[in-house]
Amino acid sequence: MDKIYLNNLQFYAFHGLNAEEKVLGQRFNVDVVLHTDTKKAGYSDKMEDSIHYGHAYKAVKAVVEGENFNLIEALAEHIAIALFARFDGLQACQVKVIKPDPPIVGHYDSVAVEIYREREGS
Repeated sequence: MDKIYLNNLQFYAFHGLNAEEKVLGQRFNVDVVLHTDTKKAGYSDKMEDSIHYGHAYKAVKAVVEGENFNLIEALAEHIAIALFARFDGLQACQVKVIKPDPPIVGHYDSVAVEIYREREGS
């Protein structure tokens, strides 16, 4: 299956278990891989034969900056749900939600959750 990548999408939102996270907010980065057949678009050179990555960005942004979740697992799941709802040609997606600054004492780059979902009935 062909893939369309959206890398390091950056948002500011209010997800987390701690009250401070829900009030102060923090940065979230998202990587998305859209699994779709791009052969028709490759021949036609028409946007309607592919998945518009600008529209995919907007779908991710609406979820990340919308409803607040306690867990990044739930955030990733809702991003996948929104992408399947928006794009009929999407066969599967991989969503990675990265939390660069979680309220954890220690030295690290980030924490993250990555999920892979396939369209039901495929």
